[in-house]
Amino acid sequence: MRISARADYAVRAALRLAAAQDTGPLKAEAIADCEGISHKFLEGILGDMRRGGLVLSQRGGNGGYWLARPAETISLADVIRCVDGPLVSVRGVRPPELSYTGPAESLLTLWIALRASVRQVLDGVSLADVAAARLPAEISDLADDPDAWTNP
Repeated sequence: MRISARADYAVRAALRLAAAQDTGPLKAEAIADCEGISHKFLEGILGDMRRGGLVLSQRGGNGGYWLARPAETISLADVIRCVDGPLVSVRGVRPPELSYTGPAESLLTLWIALRASVRQVLDGVSLADVAAARLPAEISDLADDPDAWTNP
């Protein structure tokens, strides 16, 4: 699985909004400056997130963006799907739509297992979890494995 720049930027922007949930709207320019993201690129991402129902926006001097619902109810998977589509695809196709024959027949089971694993991690972590630096124990356990940090 590859996390695109678009998905990374979307998650980082959503985390800024989660951290500011009680302070009012944030301007896209302020988020872009804090995160080192192109303002124009971020505007497109926030537009996708608005159309996807994750953020709300208001124009004007007191305007900006804010989360459409509590950060505790928005998973990282929600954000990534909103800007990039399915979490796992093979050649742009969702695994259940694939079929293989011969020696590759069991490959479909592997792709489905990979998708389930990615879903378990990304659906199991909310914006609030990351913003408060309190990741679920299962996630910390995975990251604590020294092999997780090596490049094979």
